[in-house]
Amino acid sequence: MKTAIVIGATGYVGSRLVALLLRDSRFEKVKVLVRKSTGIANAKLEEHVVDFDQPDTWKKFVTGDVLYSAMGTTLKAAGSKDAQYKIDYTYQYQAAKAAVAHNVPVYVLVSAAGADPASKIFYSRMKGELERDIKKLPFETIHIIRPGMLGSGRKEVRGGEQIGIGVMKAISLIPGLGSLKPIDGKEVAQAMINATFKPVQGIHNYTMGVVFKLAKV
Repeated sequence: MKTAIVIGATGYVGSRLVALLLRDSRFEKVKVLVRKSTGIANAKLEEHVVDFDQPDTWKKFVTGDVLYSAMGTTLKAAGSKDAQYKIDYTYQYQAAKAAVAHNVPVYVLVSAAGADPASKIFYSRMKGELERDIKKLPFETIHIIRPGMLGSGRKEVRGGEQIGIGVMKAISLIPGLGSLKPIDGKEVAQAMINATFKPVQGIHNYTMGVVFKLAKV
């Protein structure tokens, strides 16, 4: 039985991940590091409300068998590119380094389709830089999940995103383009858990349609 560590536990994917982990008998403990309480009462849950700007106060909690990193925000919610970068890159990278220091063997990251450290698009470049730097850390196994457009149900979905979801749903009906349909947060979360139990080591990337398949394993 494993101990899972989750950052981003209150987000669209992370909250669904925590719910699945708490029901999964293969995990005896689910440790979450959060900025505000999840409000969940469960014997398996070990919650730590932390200030991510003070890593020396929380890195001691990053111990266990697998670190799930599902933290992220929008530019609108963050207020600036610097603030978004801090959440989407800095906090996640600091947590990954803490996990390595405590010999956590497995790391699972929710990234994004199109992540590229050389991209001219800020969001794609930020995600790509995180992937690049995570891959340099000496985990036994790294799983990088790159879902396509996330489906509805998030607290922060802008009008343009709603239109995009509708367009991608329509496009996905075209034969051969089914992998482009929006993916639900629960499917992404299940793919993260399923990746954990693949009998492999090294670095593994899962994109678009592969994420749908991984969620069903």
